[in-house]
Amino acid sequence: MKIITGFEPAKAALSRQASKEVFGGDDREQTVRQIIDEVRQRGDAALLDYTFKFDGVRLTSLEVTKKQITTAYREADAEVVSALKLAAERIGSFHTAQKNAIWSGFSGKGLGRIRPLQRVGVYAPGGTASYPSTVLMTAIPARFAGVKEIILVTPPGANGTVPPLTLVAADIAQVDRIFAVGGAQAIAALAFGTESIPRVDKICGPGNIFVVLAKKLVYGSVGIDGLQGPSEVLIIADATANPEYCAADLLAQSEHDPLASAILVTTSQRLADAVNQEIERQLEGLSRRTIAAESLESRGIIAVVASIDEAIELANLYAPEHLSLMVEKAASYVDRISNAGCIFVGEKSTVVLGDYVAGPSHVLPTGGTARFSSPLNVNDFLKLTNVVNIDEADLKELGRAAQAIASAEGLEAHARAVEKRLKENSL
Repeated sequence: MKIITGFEPAKAALSRQASKEVFGGDDREQTVRQIIDEVRQRGDAALLDYTFKFDGVRLTSLEVTKKQITTAYREADAEVVSALKLAAERIGSFHTAQKNAIWSGFSGKGLGRIRPLQRVGVYAPGGTASYPSTVLMTAIPARFAGVKEIILVTPPGANGTVPPLTLVAADIAQVDRIFAVGGAQAIAALAFGTESIPRVDKICGPGNIFVVLAKKLVYGSVGIDGLQGPSEVLIIADATANPEYCAADLLAQSEHDPLASAILVTTSQRLADAVNQEIERQLEGLSRRTIAAESLESRGIIAVVASIDEAIELANLYAPEHLSLMVEKAASYVDRISNAGCIFVGEKSTVVLGDYVAGPSHVLPTGGTARFSSPLNVNDFLKLTNVVNIDEADLKELGRAAQAIASAEGLEAHARAVEKRLKENSL
């Protein structure tokens, strides 16, 4: 990995620039527009055609049957199924506590009413790999928020079926219906509906560039959780940090994608050199070595700075998806972090635990959007409705002020609506 020394050079390297590489703006966006238009016009027929074109599978039906889900349990590894159930329990507990806090803080104080969305679409990447954890991390927050119906879309494998672990995870998360369709066409189907796939209120979940662009283009017709880009981690470490742990966590993110970003900001030149050596050692024998090596070569950075204060300033500037604090008294620095998708405190808190079983959703803001957005959570599946209930005392206190503002803005009918009530109540 490239080593940068000094705060100012590190600041220049970590200052984000808008990137077409992540969010398009090229021919890919035009391709996605065409796919969306085709699905809107031709419905299921377009989905079946695109599934054959992009996935190489000729399907006659898009929906996964209950029998296929039952079979998936027999085919899935029992230990992994048990792990998924543990993860589901943790995710459910976290989001139940979150919902209760929101409900009592808003609805309980009479500020308004909270209602869950009626129908949500969840996208899980698939095709060449299985991501059951993404199913849990998106569907369970929706379920515990009270969403009435959850629809899962995910690409079929080469044999035309959805991987067993994905189906098992969907069943554990109590997904209502599953469709074997992926890519931009799946997003279009959720946004506008087809003969088989019902239209949803909101679409959640990460995907490739075509999925991200499709979410971007259908937003407004349907809600979206965000535009998740490639994975990223920033580790703040001091001289006490374990170089093996630092290297392992950097590699864990870099193996996702050549576009993933793995960054270490440290106050120790000795640690920087040791981590670089450890990365080379741990790369040996890694099944996704080529991907990880490409990511680290093109986007990996080790920055050596003078103090933890400088490291924190750089982290808040970069606003990473995952921020790991591998420093002495790590918990004491949490309140100083203003921009991060998820903070991992201390060397035992590896990002990998957050990916799978810690409890919070692993669907996090990327690309610096942690400056203004949040991880996927129950709020994403709730609607807040304000309630205004005015009695005579309120009308007496507020009416003249409302009338004055309306008149100042030249909205005579507004002013009269208040005036009539004031006269009628002799106020």
